[in-house]
Amino acid sequence: MPSGRTHDRITLWSLPVIVGLSMLATRNAKITLLLASGYLFSGLMFGPDLDIHSVQFKRWGLLRGIWLPYQKKMRHRSRYSHGFLIGTAIRVVYLLVIVGAGVGVGGAIAHLLFDLPWDWGQAWQQSQAFAQTHALGGVALFIGLELGAMSHSLADWTGSAYKRWQRRQRPKSTPSTPRSRKSTYKRSSKSKP
Repeated sequence: MPSGRTHDRITLWSLPVIVGLSMLATRNAKITLLLASGYLFSGLMFGPDLDIHSVQFKRWGLLRGIWLPYQKKMRHRSRYSHGFLIGTAIRVVYLLVIVGAGVGVGGAIAHLLFDLPWDWGQAWQQSQAFAQTHALGGVALFIGLELGAMSHSLADWTGSAYKRWQRRQRPKSTPSTPRSRKSTYKRSSKSKP
């Protein structure tokens, strides 16, 4: 399994390829920027290794505590953390729930402390309108997040497969002969007082 530094290098070195392919496919700078931003964010901070105390986890700084419940529920390298589409979708939903709860609690506290007007219905309608207006950008961002996660998972799977192949290529050690066992036994019996 590659180290955090190796995953970072893979992310940074492949970023120009992602940008180039996105620009060729979409011919849209905004979509390319969203996709590349999602890729970079996923590769450096939002990838599959948030299920352990990894470099990605540590980069969240003071906010890394929000990932502790996620780590308790996810087994490392399971299909729910490292799997195609499902791993990214779970992390996105998890983060949206955490952010939504934080905004809700913050709004309620601001309403109580400062007597600010807060209309939950209006806030919900505005968020739906925003989501509909920016749906294509959201899709591009999610694709970038998924590409970043998949580059991580592919590196893990490739590294593990290579290590397994190396183990199979090593020559088998020859078993010890009866004579060597006997001499080992004699030496150990002589060393006793």
